[in-house]
Amino acid sequence: MKIRNLFLAALLLGGLHSFGQDGWNQHNLSGQDNHPNVITTAVPFVSIAPDARGGAMGDCGVATDPDVYSMHYNPAKYVYMEDDLSLGLGYSPWLHNLVPDMHLAYLAFQKKLTDRSALAATLRYFDCGSIKFTDDQGNDRGTYDPNEWAIDVTYSRMLGDYLSGAVSGRFIYSNLTQGQSEYGNAQVGWSVAADIGLYYKRPVEWFSSVDADFSWGVSVTNIGSKVSYNGDSDLKDFIPTTLRAGAQLKLELDEYNTLAFTADLSKLLVPTPPVREQGTGEVIHGYDDNVSVVMGMIQSFYDAPGYDREDGHKIGVAYEELCEINEGIGIEYWYNNTFAVRGGFFNEPAMKGNRKYVTLGAALKYNVFSLDLSYLIPVAAKAGTSPLENTLRFNLTYNMGKKTR
Repeated sequence: MKIRNLFLAALLLGGLHSFGQDGWNQHNLSGQDNHPNVITTAVPFVSIAPDARGGAMGDCGVATDPDVYSMHYNPAKYVYMEDDLSLGLGYSPWLHNLVPDMHLAYLAFQKKLTDRSALAATLRYFDCGSIKFTDDQGNDRGTYDPNEWAIDVTYSRMLGDYLSGAVSGRFIYSNLTQGQSEYGNAQVGWSVAADIGLYYKRPVEWFSSVDADFSWGVSVTNIGSKVSYNGDSDLKDFIPTTLRAGAQLKLELDEYNTLAFTADLSKLLVPTPPVREQGTGEVIHGYDDNVSVVMGMIQSFYDAPGYDREDGHKIGVAYEELCEINEGIGIEYWYNNTFAVRGGFFNEPAMKGNRKYVTLGAALKYNVFSLDLSYLIPVAAKAGTSPLENTLRFNLTYNMGKKTR
């Protein structure tokens, strides 16, 4: 693979947008077809759901019951953990239809400090698999194993009787070029980022014969510095800063059976690529996306160009901004807190990537151990054409210590 194509491949393999799916174009309100205007970022691996539970429920997790893998969705949930100490290990053979040896590994740790505070940390490792590097003339420059990883820590505490909050810190490391570049200036990319989150959970008396809990959550993850792979301050890419909001209703049907329904909305807080004049590069629709991180987060709510970047017809700013919101829904059934089945659906509008998939999963809990798995089924794709097809996630969790809630 030529070095200049490595970054494009990384975006594809990271799963930010799924090529090869039918329905790549989306029909707009005026009856015309819109060409995609996908928002891309550096280090997309930090956007991949690392756990089988969320992966089985349409990538929902900002308001679900807490577990040791809550860092990815909403770290404020950790203080609601029932177990004093939890360890988790996750593994996903990611996009193996494209690269057989690509995978994501995840290690998570959680510790209750008091009844009203908790500490957690995670390590995420993304192996891009073996890639053969060549120059423009096709000469072999060796085979390397590009990789990326992130380590983070969070502190979560109760802010009231039913509300909790958390602040997290994260270090992200990306070594895609392994020091190889046809231009001679390839470097390791890195970023420092933070998360903030809120989580609210309380019993509700909405049903006369069924006990129920209602929860909601909101989080902003990966608020951090841009990433550069060549040391040029003018050629830095945003990391995937993400806003999530969601809610869950959990029903205690009887002594043995529980059923939970959840829904999430998510949006990248990253500038939308504008439509530029060919040749001069002048912005003709939208806003300049070469801005600071904070300005990019603010601008992401109104900077959609609202014009098709290929044929120039008007789409509408509000319409395109709505297309930048992804939706997920999930359902989870537990029997006797021992066996669970899960399902969900994730939707990303075609104009912004067209990831659409059904998710399925199950869990088995025995004593202090639990095993979770999930399976992803792409929608609107021909069999064998989607890089997301046959995506699996596995988690093994060890819970120990006294029950604190």
